[in-house]
Amino acid sequence: MGKRRFVFVAMLIVGIALVSATGVQEPRTDFTLQLLHFADIDGQPEAIDNVGSFSRLVAEFSDAYPAGTLVVSSGDNFIPGPRYFAADDDAMADVLGVPGEGRADMLFLNAMGVTASAVGNHDLDGGPGGLVSAVRPESGDTGDYPGAMFPYLSANVDFSGDEATAPFVADGGRVNAAIPGRFAPSALAVVGGEVIGLVGASTPMLDSITTTGGLTVTPDSNSIEELAAIIQGEVDALTAQGVDKIVLLSHMQQLAIEEQLAGLLYDVDIIVGGGSNTLLADRTDVLWPGDEAQDTYPMRRVGAGGDPVLLVNVDGDYRYLGRLVVGFDRDGVIIPETVDATVSGAYATADDAMPEVAADEAPVIAAIVEDVHAVLQRREGNILGRTQVYLDGRRSQVRTQETNLGDITADANLWYAQQFDDAAQISLKNGGGIRAAIGSSFVPPGSNDYTLEFGPPQAIPSVGKPEGGISQFDIEGSLRFNNSLSLVTVTAAELRQILEHAVAATEDGATPGQFPQIGGMRFSFDPSRTARADGTPGDRVRDIVIVDASGAVTDRVMVNGQMQGDPGRTFRLVTLGFLADGGDGYPFDALSQPARTDLDASDGSADPGRAGFAAVGTEQDALAEYLRAMHASPASAIAAEETEASEDVRIQNLSVRRSSLR
Repeated sequence: MGKRRFVFVAMLIVGIALVSATGVQEPRTDFTLQLLHFADIDGQPEAIDNVGSFSRLVAEFSDAYPAGTLVVSSGDNFIPGPRYFAADDDAMADVLGVPGEGRADMLFLNAMGVTASAVGNHDLDGGPGGLVSAVRPESGDTGDYPGAMFPYLSANVDFSGDEATAPFVADGGRVNAAIPGRFAPSALAVVGGEVIGLVGASTPMLDSITTTGGLTVTPDSNSIEELAAIIQGEVDALTAQGVDKIVLLSHMQQLAIEEQLAGLLYDVDIIVGGGSNTLLADRTDVLWPGDEAQDTYPMRRVGAGGDPVLLVNVDGDYRYLGRLVVGFDRDGVIIPETVDATVSGAYATADDAMPEVAADEAPVIAAIVEDVHAVLQRREGNILGRTQVYLDGRRSQVRTQETNLGDITADANLWYAQQFDDAAQISLKNGGGIRAAIGSSFVPPGSNDYTLEFGPPQAIPSVGKPEGGISQFDIEGSLRFNNSLSLVTVTAAELRQILEHAVAATEDGATPGQFPQIGGMRFSFDPSRTARADGTPGDRVRDIVIVDASGAVTDRVMVNGQMQGDPGRTFRLVTLGFLADGGDGYPFDALSQPARTDLDASDGSADPGRAGFAAVGTEQDALAEYLRAMHASPASAIAAEETEASEDVRIQNLSVRRSSLR
């Protein structure tokens, strides 16, 4: 480690000589790299509308540096959702060769010349087998699907223990073109005659936020130092091969973690962040209306050996392409002064923000987008319900407070469960399971302040979708995991601990996926108090009441921090199968008498049968059936508007309001 520390004195002497001769220190560039990067292109359904413009930017910039361009992803290339599932439609055979979930997204990346990708958590939401299905080639009666033409990288995930991924594991330090569709800790790319080392890293939280199967994720703690040591081992293996230019593709979910890694690692030149959707931009960048940069592009840091490190990240959903053009000296040390803000930065795909480009959209991308649109339009025409208002499913909201969409989906799960078991009283799901809002957001024409306005879903007359119509597409986009539903029995004391866990990670600036959305009950919590953790029960939850369909209180479980009545009395609770299995760290596996019933394992006779696109016993089916029963017409459309946290009733955050539950 620290090979470049021995170069520093020589660089300093050269620098002094340059200053002496010219009065200005001029960086001496030996090699210039253009790095085109992105991550988190898994999100909003309308992201597919940005793919064409995005691919034109990639082509234009690649043409500008034909011998020196590297295109990389820091993970979350797809997620179970509309376009992911649309790729499995038989109508996609002509453009995919063999239809399959996630395959349209994979061919987008192939067409744009991606060199390598980190392993993101959402890449594994379909399980290791789902990821393998998307990356491996397959021949069929309708044609050939080529699979991924690039490797997936992660130094801290062992893929050899899972039966699906084990046959596709490759050693680190191999040239990327030799290991397409493989899983490796690192790879090499030859760019402009120079060898660039690529190392991948994934959040150590994979086990609790996605489906890891037989994969082993390290470290098994939250230690950034331990994670850095694992990454450093792979970096050292590359430097031992003589590689002196290294890019880390990091999917940590929080840019702050990647910032910490920058200062702990030796010999890493560039870190490409992923998972946080953080928009970095410089003063010359033109952004999507309503967007604001969270920091400058690139962020400049210093590595453990004293050399400069550049950290880059852009927002996802094909809304921005990151472009970093930077020079290296002859010793492989990056020269931050070579970054020109008029060239490097975040490039938006919004029509009004796109630079003039001559490059055309790749024909294969245009064909796939057209066919995916055709599949999605069929689903947009399947109207399940109506709303007068924007149903808020934004990450910043559903992971921090009660929202109207959270209420509707939790109520739908409870109503649906009661068709199977009329003893069901309460409902709880995680906010992280809600992936998109249902509605429209826009900047009014002529506005100067770029303030977003929110409204119900827009009409699409060509497919028969009215304004305010909630379609199959909307439901699939918002509840794209389509978790199964499970009924369990919880005691009053266990309910308290479940809610303690639900708010344990809540703090300023955090958006924890475990934050709850609930039905059939209300509770208050104080985020300034002790959070539940291993060995600590926590005391953030202060009030819990059970309510009936009219909102009347039927049971007081906790008042002002004190349990009421028999702590052993029980309630029947419906939750997601993912949570019942321990997902997001929920303690359902510790229930004393769970009497678990998985609704997707039923014979289906209790299902109302008004909506048929989703499997019986799943949350998409629950919401569709509920909307058909309760909100099917304009007269019965959802009217409950989203409120600020200070006005929320079901989940009362005592840092912004007083409890009304006492």
